[in-house]
Amino acid sequence: MLRIVEIPKGSRNKYEYDPDLGLMVFDRFLSASVVFPTDYGFIRGAYSADGDPMDVLITVSEPTFPGCAVHTKPVAVLWLCERHEREPKVVCVPCEDPNWQSVEDLGDLPDQLVAEIAHFFLAYKRREGHDVTVEGWGGAEEARRVVEEGLSRGSSR
Repeated sequence: MLRIVEIPKGSRNKYEYDPDLGLMVFDRFLSASVVFPTDYGFIRGAYSADGDPMDVLITVSEPTFPGCAVHTKPVAVLWLCERHEREPKVVCVPCEDPNWQSVEDLGDLPDQLVAEIAHFFLAYKRREGHDVTVEGWGGAEEARRVVEEGLSRGSSR
């Protein structure tokens, strides 16, 4: 499945795709002293329960660029809770990156990366005044189910 990168790994710039313009638009500079631990973007045609495009983290060896399409497979999902709503962050590995080809499930991801992803969202969201908690992680099967539900929402739009 194709995922679209909005923000490259290591960046503090936040970009968002504007469907009306068909362009990536600079949204803001992260005020917290954290950087995106992976490439970050969305799953084209999939939507979260809140109606926004479904968020995805792509574990690349080297950062790509805003607008880059990457073939990936979902291996995990991080569940955040913000404003009493559960929000999934689907973690995917790139199919064409040999460094990630052996990763099939949450347990295959480096422990340090799993901790870094959770810490990133807590630090960045809280610095911007959001009350957010990490509810936990799900594996590849749960991540695939979340993506399928998101694609189903997208097809009914």
